[in-house]
Amino acid sequence: MNHPATWLTGSIADLPTPFDSSDDIDIAAFEELCERQIAAGATAVVVAETAGEASTLTLAEHDAVVRAAVRTARGRARVIAGAGANATRHAIELTRLAEAAGADAVLSVVPYYNKPMQAGLVAHFAAVADCTELPIILHDVPSRTARGLTDDTVVRLAASSQFLGLRDGSGDVTRPLRLKSRLRPEFRLLSGDDPTVLAFLVHGGDGCMSQLAAVAPELLHELVASCLHGRLQTARDIAGRLAPLSAALAAETPAALKYALSLSAWSSPRVRLPMVELAEARQQEVARAVAGLADEARLRSGHRRLRFETGRP
Repeated sequence: MNHPATWLTGSIADLPTPFDSSDDIDIAAFEELCERQIAAGATAVVVAETAGEASTLTLAEHDAVVRAAVRTARGRARVIAGAGANATRHAIELTRLAEAAGADAVLSVVPYYNKPMQAGLVAHFAAVADCTELPIILHDVPSRTARGLTDDTVVRLAASSQFLGLRDGSGDVTRPLRLKSRLRPEFRLLSGDDPTVLAFLVHGGDGCMSQLAAVAPELLHELVASCLHGRLQTARDIAGRLAPLSAALAAETPAALKYALSLSAWSSPRVRLPMVELAEARQQEVARAVAGLADEARLRSGHRRLRFETGRP
């Protein structure tokens, strides 16, 4: 692969998995979501992960989503496949499936619910690395896993060149300050928390993996590029315009994301149980946030004729 600094940087969208009225995956809609990101200049996309409702997908569905992304990307962008689980054997199975499907890298989350000790996390990720030739990106999101990666564990794992980076969903914006000097230069630190992405970048982060980028990819690209190139006032202005939508999406992931995309007909708002669609009050909050960006030419460029029954009044 090319040096990760050339593609594991900037703004990378965490894409949802669209479902149709029969609760099956809408592959055509998913391919359009991938194509939209590529048209917006994305260097990579994340599929079958948090926003993709990965925990509700069967192995066959997970495989189908990754293959659809690879088929759509055709080498124009990297495909990062979610391949995490709270059982190491299952994480290995998902990783092998992703490799066979043609993914360029896997995003492997800290095992959830089990609350393993740090030594167990090292052993888990080492076992995943041993099963594949693919590069691995660590995903640390303590609010969902009930256990986080310590800085020392990140440094220990990052000593292996197979680990390319960290998606940090902890919301700790000072982490790049603590870690940068302890990591090899090519290891990428990416924010996984949209409301704090600007601060994470200011403190030395390399980019973000973002559900917000699935709705407004051009604005997120511009925000990250502005920050990384020292145009901080521009970055702050963009972050301010995006803040209401960022807050609305973070409140109900991924139902709010799907509803936001449904407003421009990019996806149905349907989610799988145990998630349910947004309540009306939440719908209005998301709609107001999207409407607040309606004067952004880049966002308007993604609007298409309605294709889905969204259930909106």
